[in-house]
Amino acid sequence: MAKTNVLVSAAGWLLGFTEKLVRELKKQGVTDEAIHNFVKDDGDVAVEKIAAELAKLMRVSFPTCKSIKLGTGLKTADDFRRALKAGGYQIGRWANDILGQPVFKAAQKETEVELVKVSVVELGFRNGATWQEIYQRAKELGLELCPNEVGPQLRLQYKDQPNGEWLLIAMEPITDSVGCLRVFVVEHGAYGRWLLSYYAYPEGVWHSYGQWLFVRRK
Repeated sequence: MAKTNVLVSAAGWLLGFTEKLVRELKKQGVTDEAIHNFVKDDGDVAVEKIAAELAKLMRVSFPTCKSIKLGTGLKTADDFRRALKAGGYQIGRWANDILGQPVFKAAQKETEVELVKVSVVELGFRNGATWQEIYQRAKELGLELCPNEVGPQLRLQYKDQPNGEWLLIAMEPITDSVGCLRVFVVEHGAYGRWLLSYYAYPEGVWHSYGQWLFVRRK
């Protein structure tokens, strides 16, 4: 009975949404014939087009948090370590570890990326989600994963990070030297400004208030 009630409720919501959508289209001058022609041949195509337009609207709601440059001339892990030390930044043990893994790469030429900060709940997960679920939803909303260079570059270029802010870098996790998956974290805490890392277990659930940084899709 409970499942039936859920299905009836969902069907009612969809019917109400469709009626409101058609009513709004007519208010904006779209004719009945145009609406009919839009959906008569292939409903899937119509859904895809509507979803694409809705996604554009949703993307607008995510403002750029910060723009940073990649490929600034720092190439190796030691280059970044020296730059971070010279800037007065701290490097956590495991951030230092994944920074030195072969998979870590810096861009060959200078480029600028726009970073977008979103919480797990803003992506629609009120009770938390795995990082795979978070990444998939962000991609659906027009965001992309960060190159792994974003972690140390953001730390170097985010001199005015507010105290208490803790940002997870949405990137392909890097396997550390003991076999654990990790992502970079950029933090300004009580003990200074840090480049850290955090576990990215596939089965781990991130709290709804967790804040992730993605790259805006161009």
